[in-house]
Amino acid sequence: MRETDAVELESAMLCLSVVGDLSMGQPTDQSRRAARLAQWLAQTCDGAGDHIEVARQVSLLRWSGCTANAEDFMRLLGDDVAGRNAMLSQTLGPAGLRAMRKTAPQAQVHCEVAGDIAQTLGLSAPVELGLRHVFEQFDGEGRPGGLRHPEVPEVVYQVLLAGDLEILSRVHGVESALEWIAGQGNRRYPAALAAELSRNAEDWLEALREPPASQSTPPVLKAPVSLTLVGDVIDLKIPWLAGYSRRSAELVRDAAKLWGLAEPAIEQLGKAALIHGVGRAAVPNRIWNLPGPLLDGDLEQVRLVPYWTSRACKQIAELEIPGKIAANAYERLDGSGYFRGLDGDALQPEHRLLAAALAWQALRCVRPWRPAFSDSDAERLLLDEAAQGRFDPRACQAVIAAARGESAVAPCKSNNSPLSERETQILQCISMGGSNKEVARQLGISPSTVRTHVESVFRKLQCTTRAAATLKALTLGLI
Repeated sequence: MRETDAVELESAMLCLSVVGDLSMGQPTDQSRRAARLAQWLAQTCDGAGDHIEVARQVSLLRWSGCTANAEDFMRLLGDDVAGRNAMLSQTLGPAGLRAMRKTAPQAQVHCEVAGDIAQTLGLSAPVELGLRHVFEQFDGEGRPGGLRHPEVPEVVYQVLLAGDLEILSRVHGVESALEWIAGQGNRRYPAALAAELSRNAEDWLEALREPPASQSTPPVLKAPVSLTLVGDVIDLKIPWLAGYSRRSAELVRDAAKLWGLAEPAIEQLGKAALIHGVGRAAVPNRIWNLPGPLLDGDLEQVRLVPYWTSRACKQIAELEIPGKIAANAYERLDGSGYFRGLDGDALQPEHRLLAAALAWQALRCVRPWRPAFSDSDAERLLLDEAAQGRFDPRACQAVIAAARGESAVAPCKSNNSPLSERETQILQCISMGGSNKEVARQLGISPSTVRTHVESVFRKLQCTTRAAATLKALTLGLI
């Protein structure tokens, strides 16, 4: 695990819970609300103990495998997000209900991936077992193994009941939800457990209106885990994006080093690349697979991807900073980007680098409607976009240099620039705060040579300070 990718276990679980919620067409807090209900039910039935935390973790990660079978649900239901929302809210039409009879393979994929996620995160054996059997039922009609009571883990019943109550009461009202749950007694879950939930349902739902009491995170949930896993799970939603987030993170970190960003900024930028696609889970795969220009309604859903990423990360303290960077991943210098439509004045170096890195990665990846562009074609297209004012030319040069494995950024120099290529290169470095010694070490030249070039830059630009030289060079488009 790369140290700079590490986040606390609790943060990773919360992020995965939001990805699952969005994939299932749910509010971004559905899993967390259901987790609180499952905890209360577990405590009421069995008292205090580790089983309460097991119920919470299984509830949080209940949907963690759903990105892996989104493509299959698109084929079955037409819309993987809306279709699964209808499935959870018991509003599927006849065609949808018929399609659900064919979902055994999808349940197998979901449970296997969710169990593997628990294993990778180092969660307890009861949590992993619960996730590998999270769709089993009391009567043996569940998935993926068709287990029958009492072979079904108790936590599965608790999580199913909590999820049913949270979703159905929100969609249909408490009375209708409890009526449906009672009808599932000794079918979906034990009738006695359903009755226990019903006795407390109204009080617990009222308690959900209040935020959970502030508690310190237990040491076990502060254990470091790799955020790369979250990026990989996000990418599973769209088969042709496998590995996209981790490759983007690697590229943007290398580009940021070449551009001279400080190590803390590089760390947050790498994390932003890993989670930039959280909001992608809310968009149906049908839209992602369209070969031509999107209709306005479809495009609007895509434009909301960074919004949902921002909303999700704002709810997780450790991911708030990278989430803010990720929210600007699709902004453009000319204001043509989304979701806010910001222009260059509002976009920091981190935003510009991430935008350029993601654009490069997109060009270099295969899409269902086109092959991947070659390095040379991707470079040409990216620099053309920069020339039209949408990307920062310096950020593009840094990304291209990083993609080539180069140790320095090629200067982004105007044809009529008064500066030489070396002077432009050095000015780029000092504009990012580098000292003469640091620039010399980066470029493999002596500090005195750097000082000579800096003096020449000052003379040509009629400046006496680095800040003034940087501002004038930016104004003239020299760097």
